[in-house]
Amino acid sequence: MLDQIHLLAAVTVLGVLEQAYFFLQVIYARRLFGISPPKISGPPEFERIFRAQVNSSEYFPIFLALLWQAGLFFHQGVAAALGLLYLYARYCYFMGYKASSSERLTPIYFSAGVLWILMAASALGILHFLLSHYMGLNILKLLTA
Repeated sequence: MLDQIHLLAAVTVLGVLEQAYFFLQVIYARRLFGISPPKISGPPEFERIFRAQVNSSEYFPIFLALLWQAGLFFHQGVAAALGLLYLYARYCYFMGYKASSSERLTPIYFSAGVLWILMAASALGILHFLLSHYMGLNILKLLTA
């Protein structure tokens, strides 16, 4: 079974490491700008770093759920590749937002597109499973026939 999920697990670990990196960036920014918790406001430079981290954290559970569903029901390799694209886009988003609020836009749209693709792959995989398991219909055989 592990050979069916090892790529998903690797992308998950990379995602957790990326989140940890974003958390550390907020800690460094707090120290740099002298902003002690629980304050969340300060200079625009701090607020952009803080918002980039919070926004990335908000999307992380959605990403993980879709990554694993697409990997288990559709194809592990495709899901893992999309997961890597998503993590790269999130990194670009974070760095762009850190520099300027306008530089976050292209990466956020790209990462949202990747999430939509993961969602479609998940839905197709789950639909295929349900139809084949409960109704005996194999969509893949019907399409190739």
